[in-house]
Amino acid sequence: MSRKFSAMNYEGNIIRPPSEADSIILQVTVGCSHNRCTFCGAYKDVRFRVKEEHILDADIDFASRYCSRQNRVFLADGDALILPQTRLIGILEKIRVRLPWVRRISTYGNAKSIRSKTTAQLLALKNLGLDRIYMGLESGHDAVLLNIDKGETAQSMIDAAQKICDTDIFLSVTVLLGIGGADMSAPHAEATGSVLSQMAPRQIAALTVMPLPETPLFRQMQTGEFRLPDAWGIMRELKILVQAISLDRVQFHANHASNYLPIAGRLQRDKGAILDAVDRALHNKTLLTPENMRAL
Repeated sequence: MSRKFSAMNYEGNIIRPPSEADSIILQVTVGCSHNRCTFCGAYKDVRFRVKEEHILDADIDFASRYCSRQNRVFLADGDALILPQTRLIGILEKIRVRLPWVRRISTYGNAKSIRSKTTAQLLALKNLGLDRIYMGLESGHDAVLLNIDKGETAQSMIDAAQKICDTDIFLSVTVLLGIGGADMSAPHAEATGSVLSQMAPRQIAALTVMPLPETPLFRQMQTGEFRLPDAWGIMRELKILVQAISLDRVQFHANHASNYLPIAGRLQRDKGAILDAVDRALHNKTLLTPENMRAL
């Protein structure tokens, strides 16, 4: 999800999770440190870099004057966790001193940046207020991860997630329905559910892929190399995914605007109700969100 800002020293469109809509957004990096995923068009023309310290200081000063009613901070852009530990500690310390009312600090973190931190380093960040990390799994199937140029394997994702869980930082993991294409739909969904079970996040967010113009995935779709599952295929994929997840007390959300059927619940408690809702939608297309109402 993206918004344009003008009050602070923002560059380009600021990408943040929907749940951070009411947070103070501090843009500590520009772009994404990986920036090769075939489905993502957020930073294709942006060279990744860390923002200058004096600019970030000015933004924190602005927040100290005008954002006293917002008690959460989100560190943008695509992967602030890749910053050197000393720089991250400095940022968190400034937030603690100059925004003392802030109760939660969150950021995106890809698997590589998470693995680059020791457990002790992650605990140091947690002690300074880092409470939540959003991580994109996309798929738990190695062939799909290779096809989308994620730069990771299922096991490397599991290893990164385990490191976060060991520190008791809240881990939210995003997966993409449809990213395996029509040919790999079922294997993608089943493998993703299995990997999620091993990652043991505290929140799972399922979005539906919507190929964007100017992305490699969109071009693959135009040439026929990639075939996106239709709405029914996506719903069958969602059913397989939920069936394959074996976790207790995890929030499950498939209510993003990209999805055909808004669903939210807690697994395993609401697993039966979620599967029943999917089955009803598979038998009654009027329950699905029309194509023209879906969005990223």
